[in-house]
Amino acid sequence: MAAAEIPHSDVFVIGAGPAGLTSSYLLTKRGVSTTVIEADPVYVGGISRTANYKDFLFDIGGHRFFSKSKEVVDLWKEILPQDFIERPRLSRIYYDGKYYSYPLKAFEALGNLGVIESGLCVLSFMYKQAFPNEKPVTFHEWVANQFGERLFSIFFKTYTEKVWGMSCDEISADWAAQRIKGLDLWSAMSNALRNSIAPKGVKDGTKAHDGEVIKTLIESFQYPRRGPGMMWDAAAAKTRAQGGIIHMDTVLDTLAYDATAKRWTITAKTGTGQTKTFTADSVISSAPITELVKSFAVAPNCTEAARKLRYRDFLTVALIVEKPDLFPDNWIYIHEPSVTVGRIQNFRSWSPEMIPNATQSCLGLEYFCFEGDGLWESSDADLIALAKKELAIVGLADVADVKDGCVVRQKKAYPVYDDSYKTHVETIRSELAETYPTLHLVGRNGMHKYNNQDHAMMTAMLTVENIVAGKQVFDIWNVNEDAEYHEAGNSGAEQALKSVRMIPRKVGQAA
Repeated sequence: MAAAEIPHSDVFVIGAGPAGLTSSYLLTKRGVSTTVIEADPVYVGGISRTANYKDFLFDIGGHRFFSKSKEVVDLWKEILPQDFIERPRLSRIYYDGKYYSYPLKAFEALGNLGVIESGLCVLSFMYKQAFPNEKPVTFHEWVANQFGERLFSIFFKTYTEKVWGMSCDEISADWAAQRIKGLDLWSAMSNALRNSIAPKGVKDGTKAHDGEVIKTLIESFQYPRRGPGMMWDAAAAKTRAQGGIIHMDTVLDTLAYDATAKRWTITAKTGTGQTKTFTADSVISSAPITELVKSFAVAPNCTEAARKLRYRDFLTVALIVEKPDLFPDNWIYIHEPSVTVGRIQNFRSWSPEMIPNATQSCLGLEYFCFEGDGLWESSDADLIALAKKELAIVGLADVADVKDGCVVRQKKAYPVYDDSYKTHVETIRSELAETYPTLHLVGRNGMHKYNNQDHAMMTAMLTVENIVAGKQVFDIWNVNEDAEYHEAGNSGAEQALKSVRMIPRKVGQAA
């Protein structure tokens, strides 16, 4: 293909997940020519897609639509204005053959644990308050400070090690601080007591000791009536309607930057082996950093840092059960060490429209693994048999009630927060920012940050503002690190933007 025939866009986007499609939608809305490539041949949305098996719809992990950022919520409603439903949040913990409501209910937890064990948990917490880990580095140290060693071992250790496949002493405290922010034993106990004695229907929000609402424990959320994939299908359709181009079944191969022409050349390969070439002025990448770095020439220390970054992979075994209402929870955390399953989703409780009939249920049994390990390499038939067996062990359904099933594998679902990840990410970030200012990293895997889709979207929204302005107005690396972003109250969007602003200017204001 001659150089003049190579398609050119103002912006080239790698990945059609929440961050990538937020970028493409907002750019094309503002008249910026945009091309997107997506590796999946069928689905957009990345880990936030909605899978379809014989008209049973299910999430890859379950995705609540809840954000303190008004700007993100407004964008959700703009992209999908008619299809949100309000859903109650109900989840429980399964441990030692018993179920615990989450958030905890004081008297239920006391009855399950017993007076002696409950007393020992409180004493353990009080000891940690008197003799805390002064500078917690690991997940274990951080959680023990907040809850005490005894509750850490009961309600955090087993599940967390299932998720990450590593000891809680190897996991960075950053992950705990991000995922359990604002919650400690006093907050849990006060909310548990409130939940136990409040009159039916009375809800005033779940709050930490400082009065802020704890995002971990919200009681309801918005949800697209046929799953989160509706959002990203709509974003893709609107991107195309606004002139954007999306190439499915297309994977990044190489990147090259011409500093003189200030232009990127991108090659990508399709599932059939065809090579496509593109050029662009700017590139937005939501691809895993490890894959991005492999695609072009970077400094050796950058390559080595990317090689050391790790990911946790994930698979869902969706089981079709011949009963309509097995349990009311959206999901149940399985803290029981005798089974491998980590979490069980009930997709009818996410939305009745996820199930095509009134007589069956669809449950998602979630297994955390590493690509290439025994679990990942197991056949679908063996995984379905394991899931049926473990569903019966935890007492949710009999093996005979399961009529069908399928398996969905998700590579690189979770960036691993080990003790050295931050150093490796900073090495890559500083190298790319200095050498390639028109290359923008966004989203969970693009930034190697374990964030939610609203945080991923915010990084994309601010990146669009930077591109349109032609300069770095916002430092997107502060998104999801500044505490006010997580628990920012009614003016969450405004406070979030203040925390990342490089130059005073409102989002959406003309450059």
